[in-house]
Amino acid sequence: MPVHGEIVLGFDPMDEVHAHFEIQLATALACPDDRLLQCIGELTEHLKHHFAAEDVWMRDSDFPPAQCHIDEHAAVLQSAQEVLPLVAQGRLSVGRAFVRELANWFPAHADHLDSALAAWMSKQRFGGKPVVIKRAAAHHH
Repeated sequence: MPVHGEIVLGFDPMDEVHAHFEIQLATALACPDDRLLQCIGELTEHLKHHFAAEDVWMRDSDFPPAQCHIDEHAAVLQSAQEVLPLVAQGRLSVGRAFVRELANWFPAHADHLDSALAAWMSKQRFGGKPVVIKRAAAHHH
């Protein structure tokens, strides 16, 4: 069964990625200082895979507003990569602020950008004109 988090968009592969993200975000929000660097590192790794998967879905499916969505992913990753060395130097407050910002950013991003992509993917997969789905089709449980 797919894992579902707080935000469920009805496109299982994306809902699963989001559920894992929510778990990692909750872990990072609650983690002790001595694990903050590790938590943000894991969160950053997750984001790389999460965003890469969505970027591939957008490109493969010719999602119309893809560039804006891909740019937002790139901006978030850029921030994560700037925060990591600061946390490594002991600037934990910067790391905590970043994790909080991420927690604030994600629901709106999922609501506006990801939900549009989920609807687009579902429509292409289950209705509308037939579309050849690469890679994603092998992801069924």
